[in-house]
Amino acid sequence: MGTRTKKQKFFLFLKVFTVLLVLAFAGLYLFRDTLLQKAITKIEAKFRNEYHCDFSVKKANFNGISEVELHDMVLVPQNADTLLAVQKIRTSYNLAELITGDLQLKNLEMNNGFIQLVKNKNGRNFDAFLKRDKEEKSTEKRHYAKLAYRILNKLLNLVPSEMQLDNLSLRMDDMGRKVIFHLNDLRLEDHQLQSEIQVQTNTFAQNWKISGFADPRDKKADLKFSSSDTSKIQLPYIDERFGLKSSFDNIQVKLDRLEMESGELHIDGFTSIENFTLNHPKIAKKDVVIAKARFDYRFLLGSDFISIDSTSSAQLNHIKVKPFAEYNTEEDTIYKLKVDIPKMKAQDFITSLPKGLFTNFEGMEAEGNFDYQLDFEYNKNKPNDLIFDSKLNKENLRITKYGAADLAKLNGEFTYRAIENGVEQRPILVGAANPNYTPLDQIAPFLEKAVLTNEDPSFFRHRGFINEAFKQSIVKNIRTKKFARGASTISMQLVKNVFLTREKTLSRKLEEILLVYILENNRIASKSRMLEVYFNVIEWGPNVYGIGEAAQFYFQKKPSDLTLNECLYLASIVPKPKKFMWQFDGDGNQKPYAQKNQKYIKNLMLRRALITDMDTVGQSIPIYISGRARSFLKLKTVVDSTATDSISFDPDEFDF
Repeated sequence: MGTRTKKQKFFLFLKVFTVLLVLAFAGLYLFRDTLLQKAITKIEAKFRNEYHCDFSVKKANFNGISEVELHDMVLVPQNADTLLAVQKIRTSYNLAELITGDLQLKNLEMNNGFIQLVKNKNGRNFDAFLKRDKEEKSTEKRHYAKLAYRILNKLLNLVPSEMQLDNLSLRMDDMGRKVIFHLNDLRLEDHQLQSEIQVQTNTFAQNWKISGFADPRDKKADLKFSSSDTSKIQLPYIDERFGLKSSFDNIQVKLDRLEMESGELHIDGFTSIENFTLNHPKIAKKDVVIAKARFDYRFLLGSDFISIDSTSSAQLNHIKVKPFAEYNTEEDTIYKLKVDIPKMKAQDFITSLPKGLFTNFEGMEAEGNFDYQLDFEYNKNKPNDLIFDSKLNKENLRITKYGAADLAKLNGEFTYRAIENGVEQRPILVGAANPNYTPLDQIAPFLEKAVLTNEDPSFFRHRGFINEAFKQSIVKNIRTKKFARGASTISMQLVKNVFLTREKTLSRKLEEILLVYILENNRIASKSRMLEVYFNVIEWGPNVYGIGEAAQFYFQKKPSDLTLNECLYLASIVPKPKKFMWQFDGDGNQKPYAQKNQKYIKNLMLRRALITDMDTVGQSIPIYISGRARSFLKLKTVVDSTATDSISFDPDEFDF
């Protein structure tokens, strides 16, 4: 009897609970529009108080129990341009998901509206939404995988599984640099996305097409971006903002996997691009074109690391690369990069180089194979422990035909013309027919030793590059967050002077590195010959090329007759030859900082036993400029005994 009573009580409770639940849902249904208006009023207050924006919805109502319709929604920041305005929005949701808080939009219709981002002299109309809430700040260490997964999940949940967008625009105005992306019609049905976008800027107008597969619930997509006609897609805004012109035929983006597994976030897929074109004066003199490129990626995120997994692969035309990159904060902040180019044909490498980026290699032919590995690791807390290991393994590698840069010409007579600001300078004949040409054995030995000490002490031992110098350069550049220090060798200076222009572009630097490697590792010219050409082509002053001209210009001497002090002086001006005059005061005497620099070079030579104490005897006489260079000195014309001493001047503090 007692057992039956408990059952009866249980069923009675169940009936009561069911009735209450039905009444609750009935109440929700009957008063849903009132509840919706209260929610909108609450949102309006939040925008007004926290973001200083006026938010309004002219009409809002439910259609059934799970479909919401909004009319004339507007968001206007105070004292700024309208941020958002939409005439009609209709969307539906799953009620159970609304209760659990894991809301996913089922479908979405939007008509006639715009989002507008404006920056002008009065500020930006979206600034209020970029400020972090003080309460959100935390000293707790971030869990990268959980954070990224939470953000990506929220974004994907906002993408409806069915979508219809009509007559919508995204407008951008950055100090007069305007871009408008206009959607006439976008459809997402049965996981198929189709859309055309009209793009309008101050400089061009285009129609883009987006098509492919998209399933936000299953976190998968395969989309292709291309032009609606036969033209290439141009990237807007960056051409006006940064002077970077870029375009491409099409881009394909595929997401195969996005999931958490054992506390790690896995993101797999690929991106490919065809005929990608770049044009910027800091990159190269003309268009740089990449015919085909593809990146098969696997991103891994853990509690304390973000990485591109080593199973990823990249392909640039025929060049295949296995990359690995990681940012790790487990103990110290560590940056890692590994690059592996598996064995490939040298000719395939040359023909795969982006057109316009390596103009001196166009037409070059090679035999044999090679593979390459790079290992880089930087510990922010232990910068001097930097790892930089670069290895290239050759297999019967041989250059059979040179391109525009014929390195073999170093071994014979040729004409050199420096190029400054795109203008060719007067021709300099590198050969015996030039009376100023000076063979290495007719140059004062002190000068060779002084220049090598100051510019490249290990010139006769290295193969074009000094790994330790590269390491120190990288450390300093990372510390200062700019290119504050280079690692140039005499081999690099020679290639830059004889075969390349003086333009400061990425193209010129990359060509310099590759040409130096070929020159040094294929033994095209001997070290002595390279040094001889170097001494006869480098600039030693304004329109002064080669040591033969320099010895006359400064001292009215032959290179073989130069004293130790004169050699130290000439070695000291090699980095900045056109600024030599600032080393001297109004009386024609060297300033203390210049004497200190030469003394430093001399002491290094003594320490390395390149000279002896006997070589320095009688060499304390101040440098006297007697040649044509004296006319460049800022000498006093009138001596005023009442004048006070002038302020000391160091040209290195200025950029003339």
